[in-house]
Amino acid sequence: MSYLSVGESSAVLRYGETPPDRFREGWQRRIVHTNTLMMVVIDVEDGPWSEPDPLHSHPHEQIAYVADGEVLFICEDAEPQRLQAGDVYAIPPNKRHTIQLLSKRARLVDTFHPIREDFITSPKQ
Repeated sequence: MSYLSVGESSAVLRYGETPPDRFREGWQRRIVHTNTLMMVVIDVEDGPWSEPDPLHSHPHEQIAYVADGEVLFICEDAEPQRLQAGDVYAIPPNKRHTIQLLSKRARLVDTFHPIREDFITSPKQ
């Protein structure tokens, strides 16, 4: 299982003990969530990339913390921002956004409200 769900008690996600969801080539995630809030630890590899990942949007609020590595954060109607470990970005619902990996690898810690049901119902690889 690559995610933990909190019911009536708390949950602890131990990174080294939680198998990742390898949801696409070079990307893996580990998820913990309550009924309304989700945190996703995403590890991205195979950088640096020559181009950004395709733009996407979703109806969820998102805040991301760059825990390791360096990325170019791109969001519609804003100048691209070069971000490194310790930086944070926030995205309102339905804004098109993406990243470009500038380092060999990066770790992002994303929070979503409400939870991304598509992340926990998608087939596991």
